[in-house]
Amino acid sequence: MATSQPQFQIPPSAQVLQMAFGHCIAACIYHVARLGVADLLRDGPITVAELASATKTNEDALYRVLRALASLGMFIEIESRTFALTPLAQPLRSDAPDSVRAMLLFAGNSMHANTYAAMGYSLETGKRAFDHVYGKAPFEYLAEHPDEAKIFDEAMTSHSTPGIAAIIDAYDFDQFECIADVGGGQGHMLAAILRRYQRPRGVLFDLPYAIEHARNRGLLPANRATLVAGSFFEELPSGLDAIIMKHIIHDWADEETQKILVNCRRALPEHGKLLIAEMILPPMNEPGFAKLLDIEMLVIPGGRERTVEEYSAALGRAGFRLTRVVPTHSPVSVIEAA
Repeated sequence: MATSQPQFQIPPSAQVLQMAFGHCIAACIYHVARLGVADLLRDGPITVAELASATKTNEDALYRVLRALASLGMFIEIESRTFALTPLAQPLRSDAPDSVRAMLLFAGNSMHANTYAAMGYSLETGKRAFDHVYGKAPFEYLAEHPDEAKIFDEAMTSHSTPGIAAIIDAYDFDQFECIADVGGGQGHMLAAILRRYQRPRGVLFDLPYAIEHARNRGLLPANRATLVAGSFFEELPSGLDAIIMKHIIHDWADEETQKILVNCRRALPEHGKLLIAEMILPPMNEPGFAKLLDIEMLVIPGGRERTVEEYSAALGRAGFRLTRVVPTHSPVSVIEAA
C-alpha cells in the first residue's frame, strides 16, 4: 500500500527571515523597474550581457539581481544567463495595461527609503515620520520639488487608472447634474466619467500646482468641465449635487478628515451625495493590501485606512449618513453617503 510523502514545511524561522529581507526584494524590483529591464524583454529572451550593455550596468551584478527575482517567479532564466518575462514581470513594463512601474519608482525612491528608516519615530509618537525627516508635510515638500512631484503624480495616475473603469462600471453617475472630483489630480477620473455619461457636468478641484498639471494634460472637455484651484480644508465649489473623492480621505488623520467631510457637507445641497472611493480594511486577521497601505499612510501622509464602521462614524459626525457600500471588480469600493 502506497504511503504519501510528508509535505515539506518551511520552518517559521525561515519564513520570518524571508519576510525580514523584504527590503532586499523591494530594492531588486525597484532597480530593474528603474532600468526598464522588462521593456527590454518585451519581445523575447535576452542575455544578461545584452541587458547589461543596454542598461549600462555591471553584467555580474545584474545577473545576481535577476537570478534572485527569478527564484521568486519574477523573470525566468530559460538557459544559462538568458532571461525572459513571466506573468509577474509583465506589470513592470511601462506599456503594460496593468503597469505598476510608475508606482514602483515612487515606492522605491530615496524619499521612501529615508522615511521608512525613521519609522521608529511614528511608532513612538503616532506622528508621520516624513515630517520628522524632511521638516515639512509631504504635500508642502512636493510643491517645492517638481521632480519628486512628477514621480508622485505619475505613480498616483498609474495606481488609480485601473480602478477608474471598475468604479464607473459599478456606480451610476448619470443621476447627477454636476459632479466635483475633489483632489482629482490631472482629471483622469472625471474625464472617464464624462466620457461614459453625457448628462453630468464636471468640476475638477485640487491644489494650484495640480490644477496647472491638469490644464497642461488637457484631458477634460472644455465645454463640460471647469478646473478650480483651492484647498478642501478651506472651501469647496458650490452648485454641485455630487462630490467624489478617490484615494483622498485615507491620506488624512481623523481630525483633518473631519474638516474635509464638513466642508463637503457645506458644499452639497440636501439631495446631494458624497462618494468616497477607497480600499476598506478587512476585519481582524484577514489579509488584504489595505493593511500594508495603512502603514504607508502612517509614516508618510499621516492618514489611515478604515473599516466600514469607521467610515460610517466619521460621516455621521459630519452630517452625512452612510447609505451603501458598492463593491467593484478592483480592490476599491465606493462608499456612498447622503
